[in-house]
Amino acid sequence: MAFLNEQALRGIGFKRLGCNVRISDKASIYDPEKIEIADNVRIDDFCVISGRVNFGRNVHVAVFCNVAGGDVGIIFEDFSGLAYGCQVFTQSDDYTGRSLTNPTVPDKYKIETKKAVVIGRHAIVGTSSIILPGVVLGEGTAVGAMSLVNHSTESWSVYFGCPAKRLKARKRDLLKLEAEYVSGI
Repeated sequence: MAFLNEQALRGIGFKRLGCNVRISDKASIYDPEKIEIADNVRIDDFCVISGRVNFGRNVHVAVFCNVAGGDVGIIFEDFSGLAYGCQVFTQSDDYTGRSLTNPTVPDKYKIETKKAVVIGRHAIVGTSSIILPGVVLGEGTAVGAMSLVNHSTESWSVYFGCPAKRLKARKRDLLKLEAEYVSGI
């Protein structure tokens, strides 16, 4: 995997760019002036990042992810991440037939849901999962592979399914490791 060098990253025109940021040269970035990136962020091959997005520290977005922040935005808090092929949406057309759909149609003919998304600190989203508009993944949430998250989650819980349902509590052992890691920086 080839990552953009520091000069190329600075040339993109991000709203904010931290240190030790690694973005694949095969990722697609739209609206970089709306994107904020903190330290130690990695975005892998074939990801599409667009709209208002704020990446906290130590965030990872694996290959083939779509992060569509739109106008209202997505916040990735520190140590959060998306596994392969995840989709995060802040906007959705109305599919009931009451309005026209798709980006080629003027807004006055469409009904769209537009709600911000928050991926909480230490939240992790499993392969091929989908996060819908308005969802807040609580701190420490773990979402199993191929889940559809259409409602906000409880902190330090494991979710799975379509739609995602809470399965059990998640261990917090990683907080000790975070403290050790952060104290060494």
